Amino acid sequence: MLERLLRDKSGNFGLMSALMLVPLIGVAGLSIDFADALMIKQQLQDSADAAALGAVAESSIGVAEAMKMTGNGSIEVAIKDAENIFRGQLAKSGGFTLNDIDAKVVREDNQLKAVFSYSATIPTTLLNVIGKDTMTIAGTATAVFQTETFRDFYLLLDNTPSMGVGATLADINTMVASTPDQCAFACHIVKNGVEDPNSYYNLAKALGVTIRINVVAQATAALMDTAMKVRKSPNQFRMAVYTFGKKAEDTKLLEISSLSDNLENAKSNAALIDLMSIPYQGYDDDQQTDFDRALRDIGKKIDKPGTGLSAASPEKIIFFVSDGVNDSAKGSGCTKKTRGTRCQEPIDIKSCNKLKEDGYKIAVLYTTYLPLPTNSWYRNWIGPFQGEIGPRMQACATPGYFFEVGPSQGITEAMNALFLKIVSTPRLAS
Repeated sequence: MLERLLRDKSGNFGLMSALMLVPLIGVAGLSIDFADALMIKQQLQDSADAAALGAVAESSIGVAEAMKMTGNGSIEVAIKDAENIFRGQLAKSGGFTLNDIDAKVVREDNQLKAVFSYSATIPTTLLNVIGKDTMTIAGTATAVFQTETFRDFYLLLDNTPSMGVGATLADINTMVASTPDQCAFACHIVKNGVEDPNSYYNLAKALGVTIRINVVAQATAALMDTAMKVRKSPNQFRMAVYTFGKKAEDTKLLEISSLSDNLENAKSNAALIDLMSIPYQGYDDDQQTDFDRALRDIGKKIDKPGTGLSAASPEKIIFFVSDGVNDSAKGSGCTKKTRGTRCQEPIDIKSCNKLKEDGYKIAVLYTTYLPLPTNSWYRNWIGPFQGEIGPRMQACATPGYFFEVGPSQGITEAMNALFLKIVSTPRLAS
């Protein structure tokens, strides 16, 4: 009897189907329940991110309490704030049961750090066929806010003759229309200490034309106001201001304002920055814009960069503002064609890389070099590499520390935007 039953193959398909039904339902249930779990996981993670960020937002109670602390430690009021944010974000959500939440908000040196963890259970649907009634999901969000990073800024401002170009297209057009040689530059001619009343610099003033270096000077002064407004302690930021020199006969790194946390004084000094003068048109073959020397020399002025954790160990940032075209005696090392030893080229980033290798950060505000199609010198020497100027200036900068401002934009706004980009903001930690 048993032997006949074993030999009987009729009904095997139905039997095998019945045996396969449970795992098939389990596989289908896994995909459905897993999709539901992913959706709920994203809701919980978004809420955890919001809780962590909210706990260390600049306007939060946590930051206010951290600023009162003299050392490191936990901030209980910020922990409660994070928990409330998390629950508030999930007020209208469902389909899960929270098992546990854990918030930690601590000050660690100059950072306020929030870590928010959660665990939840969701019921399954088809998976319960194989005895899996629930699934557990968990996650963590971390956010940090730098409560007070100490930084020294060394502003290197290009005030060479090319920065005498009109600040806007309207200013350029006015100069071109008002000069016999259609010159867009307000050349500042001073010979033996005597101002030439017929120089285009004075013509620009008479016409009410604003030149680019004047706007840079105003923007630098305004930057001091921004720094004073956002600093969290009087010595958090120190500023020094340098130009390429007062006159072409003595081009050098010129200190306009020494490194100091007295930003009111730095503001007053910066407002006096003016265009480099030349004794006559074409003096020294116009070789006054030596980026290599300026960057090398400013590197000699700066102490070793620090961690930024204290006033005694500030980060060091070179804040470079220029139109990006080198014009100096360089000869064989020039990256573009030369006329004798005169080198006109986009900035050579080797000098930038040396500073970055030494641990300094470089912020670059590129004041777009404007095409001057009516100028034969521009057409022959600068026009061929116009498209390379901006990319090289960006390559000079520390990643994320580059900003370009065109003639229709405000240099003051751009300089402030770059500065605010450098100083810390809350961010989710990876």
